[in-house]
Amino acid sequence: MDEKIIKTEYSEVMQKSFIDYAMSVIIARALPDVRDGLKPVQRRTLYDMHELGIRYDRPYRKSARIVGDTMGKFHPHGDSSIYEALVVMTQDFKKGLPLIDGHGNFGNVEGDGAAAMRYTEARLEKVTQEAFLSDLDKNVVDFVPNFDETEKEPSVLPARFPNLLVNGSEGIAVGMATSIPPHNLGEVIDAVKAYMKDEAITTQGLMRYIKGPDFPTGGVVINKDDLLEIYNSGTGKIKLRGKVDIEKGKAGKTNVVVSEIPYTMIGANIAKFLSDIASLAESKKTQDIVDIMNQSSKEGIRIVIELRKDADVDNFINMLYKKTRLEDTFGVNMLAISNGKPETMGLKQIIKCNVDFQFEVASRKYTTLLEKERERREIQEGLIKACNVIDLIIEILRGSKDRTMAKAALTEGKTAGIKFKYKESKLMASQLCFTEKQANAILDMRLYKLIGLELEALINEHEETLANIYRYEDILSRRDSMAQVIMNELDEIKRSYKRDRRTVIENRAEAVYEEKKAEEMEVMFLMDRFGYARTIDLAVYERNREAADTENKYVFPCKNTGKICIFTNTGQLHTVKVMDLPFGKFRDKAVPIDNVSNFNSEKETMILVTSQTSLNLYRVLFATKQSMLKVVDGGEFDVAKRTVAATKLQEGDEVVNVEIWKDQKHIVLQTAEGYFLKFPVEEIPEKKKGAVGVRGMKLGAKDFVENVYYVPGAGETVIEYKDKKMELSKLRVGSRDTKGTKVRV
Repeated sequence: MDEKIIKTEYSEVMQKSFIDYAMSVIIARALPDVRDGLKPVQRRTLYDMHELGIRYDRPYRKSARIVGDTMGKFHPHGDSSIYEALVVMTQDFKKGLPLIDGHGNFGNVEGDGAAAMRYTEARLEKVTQEAFLSDLDKNVVDFVPNFDETEKEPSVLPARFPNLLVNGSEGIAVGMATSIPPHNLGEVIDAVKAYMKDEAITTQGLMRYIKGPDFPTGGVVINKDDLLEIYNSGTGKIKLRGKVDIEKGKAGKTNVVVSEIPYTMIGANIAKFLSDIASLAESKKTQDIVDIMNQSSKEGIRIVIELRKDADVDNFINMLYKKTRLEDTFGVNMLAISNGKPETMGLKQIIKCNVDFQFEVASRKYTTLLEKERERREIQEGLIKACNVIDLIIEILRGSKDRTMAKAALTEGKTAGIKFKYKESKLMASQLCFTEKQANAILDMRLYKLIGLELEALINEHEETLANIYRYEDILSRRDSMAQVIMNELDEIKRSYKRDRRTVIENRAEAVYEEKKAEEMEVMFLMDRFGYARTIDLAVYERNREAADTENKYVFPCKNTGKICIFTNTGQLHTVKVMDLPFGKFRDKAVPIDNVSNFNSEKETMILVTSQTSLNLYRVLFATKQSMLKVVDGGEFDVAKRTVAATKLQEGDEVVNVEIWKDQKHIVLQTAEGYFLKFPVEEIPEKKKGAVGVRGMKLGAKDFVENVYYVPGAGETVIEYKDKKMELSKLRVGSRDTKGTKVRV
């Protein structure tokens, strides 16, 4: 067989392949269809449960059975995605209208996950059976082959209301994401009816019915005026707050009770909220908190924060809004699949798409019903006519040799081969012209149908069939009639499944929190050689001076309102607010400096740790491995950022020494190869922190500055060099940018 090699550009193949993959994820996995508001995995799960007969009025079945059947027949993408979709459709705290009735542990609002699928059971909710699946046998939607073409599945479910709005949706595709908030079922149905009565209605007109999102967790939407623009464009940000009540506590204390949370706080964010409140107390941002209690249960959320007697409650609540997720933002992006492609739609467009779909479904439904009623009329008319000539028909049946002969006589009047009792009967039989369906019904008819009551029932049934035909023809020929039928069905759904609104929609002013300024005082900063830091009172330090100096690497006074500055070998300056460090007793627990600053102990080394106050009073000396020196005014390091570049380094260079210049007269540079250079500090020029500096001494090809020492104007400075003591005051004073003296010991 001859090989055929097709040459093509690799980039074109990659581009086409990625586009195909992206569209597959967008259309077949991540985004919901605007018509039924379901993603493919949700639609397939519901349809599979329908096929298995796991309906609302039947016993529950194991979730594992549902997941396995769905995966094997319709959704070959792993059991976890199917089970997760099933779980979400059971959770009333995530969905405005749950579609599956779960039995067992299906998780909770606090973030506890569902039990394994082998333990839980499920069945369809009644609303799902009635509003999504009941008309599938009436050819209302197209059925398409499944992944291996062994089964058929619906391309969309005939949802009778805009499920996309009622239950919302969240999904991340390739290059796009959808985030649609849930709404109140009753309000959505009212808006749909308003649109059907007046298709020129504006979004503002629709919002007379749909006030805004209705989250299952309740809460308060505080930017009501922004909702019109959000519903017009399909994108925007909804500001949410939890519901807070104030109760009287014990001994005159006040309890702040959070009874409803923002929808975005569902799951692990409740634990994060409690942790954030505790952190506010630990970091001394507030001293009003006495106790925090999470009293949430199956009945609902109840988080109690006990405050001191003299606490400013309003200011504390505003602090919760500003410092925690009690006030949060829900990003709206109403993206869904419409006509086979992703589209961002506003409120009116979503309702329009659903109404158009309702008319399409109703048209197909009543066309199918009309055809069935016409078939029934044909048979009923044949049976009624047959009852009028029943003696002739019995004579034909008795005289025929087989069914075919009898059928031919009934439909075509053929009497050849049939034995008649009377000649008139043969003449009458030749005039018969029943249709084929009527003839089959007559031949299948049982004798008891000849009873008078049965005949009367047949006539009544025929009249009912004629009435149905007239009604269906009217519905199909007049849009107003079809619209009324759709609205009647919507009213029935609303009566059966509506609930009161949970989320309050209003405009509220932005929370204003006045942070109480801490009383300025001097404290002692302590940090051990492992990088654990804390602050203590000066009096506590004086009582434990010897232990504090022995156990800690850095010990110095600072203001509690000030900052700690950390200079590193990489030339960075990291700042830490003293307030962020724990303040307490001498043996209280410290925190790693990495946790309260950007300093990374795995990649950096501390060169100097000091207070911002000291830097502001003095100048700072820098020395690097490549012997670059400079003096910088300490005020330049009074910065707002947590991390800035303290100096500029050449490639391969790093900081060896940073020192505050107080009374130092000489600087001594020591290299790895044993060269020492001593010269006056005044020879080092003052530069900006962004400068490289000047060369301090000439280095050999592989030599580098290893240590830097300073000699004060009076007194001796003794160092240990190669296990021997060395007096720096005895070194000859040289000049900057010379080679220095080789010291041999």
